[in-house]
Amino acid sequence: MVSAPGLLPSTRAAQTPKAAEHRPEIEGLRAVAVLLVAVYHIWLGRVSGGVDVFLMLTGFLITGSLLRTVERTGRVEFAAFAGRLARRLFPPAALVLLAVLAGTWVWLPRTRWGDTLSEVLASGLYYENWRLAVTAVDYLAGGTPPSPVQHFWSLGIQGQFYLVWPVLLAGAVLVSALVTRWSTRTVFLGVNVLVFLVSLGYSVVRTGTDQAWAYFDTGARLWELALGGILAIALPYLRTPRAVRLVLGWLGLAALVSCGLLLQVGAVFPGYAALWPTLAGVMIIVAGVAGGADRLLTLKPVMYVGGISYALYLWHWPLLVFYLTATGRTRASLLGGLLVLAAALLLAAATTRLTAGPLQRAKRGRPATARSLAVGLACLLPVLVAATGWTAYLENQTRQRVAKGSAIVPDPADAADDRPLTYANGCNQVTQKDEVLSCAFGPERASRTIVLVGNSHAAHWFPALHQIAEANRWRLVNFTKGACALSTRPQRYQGKPYPSCDRWQAGVLAELAKLKPDLLVTTATISSPYARGETLPPGYLARWRELGTMGIKVLAIRDTPRMSFDPPECVVTKGPAACVDDRSRSLADTSPIAALAGKPRNVTFADLTARLCPADRCPSVIGNTMVYSDVGHITTTFMRTLAPDLTTRLKQALTR
Repeated sequence: MVSAPGLLPSTRAAQTPKAAEHRPEIEGLRAVAVLLVAVYHIWLGRVSGGVDVFLMLTGFLITGSLLRTVERTGRVEFAAFAGRLARRLFPPAALVLLAVLAGTWVWLPRTRWGDTLSEVLASGLYYENWRLAVTAVDYLAGGTPPSPVQHFWSLGIQGQFYLVWPVLLAGAVLVSALVTRWSTRTVFLGVNVLVFLVSLGYSVVRTGTDQAWAYFDTGARLWELALGGILAIALPYLRTPRAVRLVLGWLGLAALVSCGLLLQVGAVFPGYAALWPTLAGVMIIVAGVAGGADRLLTLKPVMYVGGISYALYLWHWPLLVFYLTATGRTRASLLGGLLVLAAALLLAAATTRLTAGPLQRAKRGRPATARSLAVGLACLLPVLVAATGWTAYLENQTRQRVAKGSAIVPDPADAADDRPLTYANGCNQVTQKDEVLSCAFGPERASRTIVLVGNSHAAHWFPALHQIAEANRWRLVNFTKGACALSTRPQRYQGKPYPSCDRWQAGVLAELAKLKPDLLVTTATISSPYARGETLPPGYLARWRELGTMGIKVLAIRDTPRMSFDPPECVVTKGPAACVDDRSRSLADTSPIAALAGKPRNVTFADLTARLCPADRCPSVIGNTMVYSDVGHITTTFMRTLAPDLTTRLKQALTR
């Protein structure tokens, strides 16, 4: 069937493949993938690899559809393609996003409104994956609850794929016309293979260096869609014996179901590990209807779930988030999870029926194409208008609170944004990079130079230090990096080795040797979310002694308490009086500093715990000031109130 010299038959030749046959097993594959996604999210709190199958299937179906159009008409019909997508994808997505806005108003606390609205806008405009990529590498955002539209990240990647793929195919058509010995199918196969190889290589490297970013990076995921494209182009020419297809079908189904059980998908994907579920999906498609696993996949109930899989994917996650928020749970119970899944199935069925009306059956032609685009965009418009208007309202409310002064400062709804200046101006290094960033404040020829070095629990002392430096006309230099404490010991982040921290510290030491500061300020201990778990790591002591050999004095401040709840959210929902924690929950009864023998001579210790936890109780609000911006970090506003206490310790350290 292959006509020389092209790899595949020319679109001008008589051997052009026939229109794609109906493949019922694909509907079953969709059903298995979406049920795996939902079940793993609801009860296991992890991911399954089902989304990777959806991405591969998107590449398979879209590539096949586009190619068949080119082989029928000789061109890429951009408008018709966009119209079909708009009428199929936008109405269900818009319905779910409007429901999320309503649910946000009813169930989510005000502290989560701003972020949720931003994510609804990102989801409606199909760039939620990039927003989550940025948030994923934001160390201070790491503990925030998931938004009800977080799952739209995969739809963002697909949306970006829909923009790129027709353009690449149009290029393949042009090359085929210029180089007549190559068919469009041959050229586009080469394009798919190239995208697959480049994207997979990038994905492996990026996942190894920054998995949190790679998980949402379109470039690191594009190979999954290209794999589906390769399969779509090559499948009509595969002649696989039935016995082999029987084995492939069962093996692929077993591999797909077991993937999430055997791999921590959320921690190792995409990279080469994502070949597991995507190749499992490929095996099922290659197996086709062979009388094996396809018998399960083509059962009527399974096929029905496959038919509503898109809407089921859209609904299951916001229902789960709202259920967990309303019940105060972190994981669904068996009964609660079943109710969530049942509600998602019912809403998915209703949504599919509601949005699969006359528009979905529109006839071909320019009027139908224009109408499809118009209606699809019109469905999204209310979402974008509502989210934008609500965001503007919240921003106006914030301005009014600042102008009038609220009962609690900052207002709990704004506390998460009350961070040190160093986060806004790019002075704080993110976890995945090792470049030494430094920002200096105050006169160059100051009488004293103070440096702040360490992780986010060092960084939240910046507002107090900045106030002190300005009052005394000292120079303050900032060297901070998320989750990277000043220590000689190798550190870990999110349970993994953290080599960028070690490289960053080496660079900081080189800068300190040149700067020769009068005093270095850092943290002295690590508070723990577990009772009496506070420690003073040996690596801290070793680093302080190393600084002593460099002639650098150190002010080491005891770590601040960590709360067992989110203080801003608690204050909004329960009031300040109910939002108090015991000091002993995260700090030792006796400070590790007090018990330390042989203290380094260049180190002065400071303990301001009494200001944070009067009478051994740590409130979320002291006076009318919000103390915490999240479970473990202090607001800029409250930190400035500690400046007088910290001034005394600073001057003691400088005069030692």
